[in-house]
Amino acid sequence: MTKKISLVLAALLGFGAISACSDKLAEPTVNVSDKAYYEKFKEDGLSINVYNWGEYIADGSEDEMMNVNAEFEALTGIEVNYTTYATNEELYAKMKGGGADYDIIIPSDYMISRMIKEDMLKPLDYTKIPNAQYIMDSFKNATYDEGDKYSVPYTWGTVGIIYDKEAVTETDIDWDILWNEKYSGQILMFDNPRDAFAIAELILGYSLNTENPDELKKAADKLTQQKPLVQAYVMDEIFDKMGAQEAALAPYYAGDGVTLMKDYEHLGFVVPKSGTNRFVDAICIPKTSGKEDLAHMYINFLCEPEVALANAEYIGYSTPNSVAFENISDEIKNDGISYPDDEYLNNKTTVYKNLSDDANKLMQDLWTAMKSES
Repeated sequence: MTKKISLVLAALLGFGAISACSDKLAEPTVNVSDKAYYEKFKEDGLSINVYNWGEYIADGSEDEMMNVNAEFEALTGIEVNYTTYATNEELYAKMKGGGADYDIIIPSDYMISRMIKEDMLKPLDYTKIPNAQYIMDSFKNATYDEGDKYSVPYTWGTVGIIYDKEAVTETDIDWDILWNEKYSGQILMFDNPRDAFAIAELILGYSLNTENPDELKKAADKLTQQKPLVQAYVMDEIFDKMGAQEAALAPYYAGDGVTLMKDYEHLGFVVPKSGTNRFVDAICIPKTSGKEDLAHMYINFLCEPEVALANAEYIGYSTPNSVAFENISDEIKNDGISYPDDEYLNNKTTVYKNLSDDANKLMQDLWTAMKSES
């Protein structure tokens, strides 16, 4: 990701200097609500293991950009061991397989629901997360985690289509363009079943949360029809392929679409008018973690308004943090991508629910069979 926060914006917000890219900082530069809270383990030589999506935290890779993990380390003395995954399903498989030693994970809504059901998450102690006060009310008590017992929202967004403006001639772009033979060999597709099936379900007029076996099979048939047109099934590889004009069309997350448009003038992004998925990614503590105090401290740090703003500006995703949102530019708020209007969100978006075990297995089996067919 290459999103930036300008020094001018930082000054307007009254924030301290934003650290440049650095693996280690001698001293923290981020302003926090309670410095003493973060310093109580500073001399103990502790560490924390964080497992997050790729390209999903401000990492100081751009000039004058905050390096969130380096700031946390300098402030707390706690070393952050940071690794990444590409899909919710990859995260789930790693956690379910045992042997995973993580203290922080950031799944999406439906996966959080599944992990709660399977007793994979620790309940949160909000006395150790005072900055949770900044989470907007509209993101609290969500259906995937009623009572906010296990998760604190990190970012949110929608799914849309990234397209090459030099190659795609249509002006009215919707999901069916991903089945247009005109673009054979130039189409990228999600390499995870939930998002891929959702697109087929939208075209077929089904619920994105359908558990009807016949509808799931018809959605798989739709994806099978698309397969000859697909250049590759990918996740973060989209950045390189679309940037280098190796493909013309790809479904992906709005935050990444915003970033790609900033980096490449030839790219555009559309949130399809027919509807889409709206998601929330939230911070959780795995039940296997033995470092609850450190994990709560890390969650609280991510909810610091300055940190939340840095992450939102850098990764391009929408923020549920009220203070950070107040300081997002009007241009971004009104672009129709990062923050679609309430009418669209209320009438044209669907939040994934955790499907039953039978439906999840059927979807996975159909996906595996579709991809393995020659």
